[in-house]
Amino acid sequence: MILKCCIIDDEPLAIELLESYVKRTPFLQLEASFNSAVQAVERVSRGDIDLVFLDIQMPELDGMAFSRVIEGRSRIVFTTAFGQYAVDSYKVNAIDYLLKPIAYADFLKAAQKALQWFELSESSTTGTPAEHPTASPYIFVKSDYKLKQIPLDKILYIEGLKDYVKIYLEGEPHPILSLLSLKSLEEMLPEEQFIRVHRSFIVQGCKIKMIDRNRIVFGKEYIPISDTYKDSFAEFIARHSPLTGKSQN
Repeated sequence: MILKCCIIDDEPLAIELLESYVKRTPFLQLEASFNSAVQAVERVSRGDIDLVFLDIQMPELDGMAFSRVIEGRSRIVFTTAFGQYAVDSYKVNAIDYLLKPIAYADFLKAAQKALQWFELSESSTTGTPAEHPTASPYIFVKSDYKLKQIPLDKILYIEGLKDYVKIYLEGEPHPILSLLSLKSLEEMLPEEQFIRVHRSFIVQGCKIKMIDRNRIVFGKEYIPISDTYKDSFAEFIARHSPLTGKSQN
C-alpha cells in the first residue's frame, strides 16, 4: 500500500526536513507541501490525500482548526515544537504526534502506524482479516546507506552497541548493522512479541528454543538475562508456559 501525503508547515526548514523523510520512506508518496493551512484546504478536501503531516501553530488557520475542517479519509500526524498540544491532538483522532526536532526513527514509527491504520481499515472494508492486527509486520532501518525492510517474524534478537544495533535474522549468516539506538528500535517493536532481557539485548519470544542458567541459547550464541530484566522476562515466559510455579533456572 502506498500512502499519498502532504506537508503543512509555515517553517521552510521544517518542510524541507519532512520532505526528505517522506522521500526516504518507500510506502509514502509526497503529493504537495504548503506553508499555510489555508492554502492546503482545497487540495486536501479533494479526498485523495491519505496522510497529512501538520504543524499546529500557524497564522490564519492553525493545525487544530484545520484538522476539524477537513473531512474524508485523510488522517493527521501533528508536528510541533510545543508538547502541551499532545492531549488535544488525540481529541481530533490524530494518528500520532511528533515533537520537533523530529528524528527519522520517530517519523518512521508514525508513518508505520498510519500504514497499519489504513491496512486495517481496508481489510475491514473488504472483509479480509489483517495478518497482524496489533502491529505492522515489518520495520524499515537504514543500513549501508540504504533503507531496508525487515520482516518482524524473521528477527531472532537485536544487540545494541552504543549508537548502533545489530539485528540478527533467521536464516541469515550476518546481522544487519544500523545507526540506531536500541531504545528507539525497541519503541518500534510490538511488546507482545519482543522482550528486553539485558541493557544490550532484545529477543523475540517465539524464537526462544532454550533457556540455560539465565541465558537464552540461539545456536552457538548465548544471550544473558540481566538482574534488571529478570522479573519481566520471567513474567513473559510465564504467560507462555504451564510451568508458572517453577523456576526457569
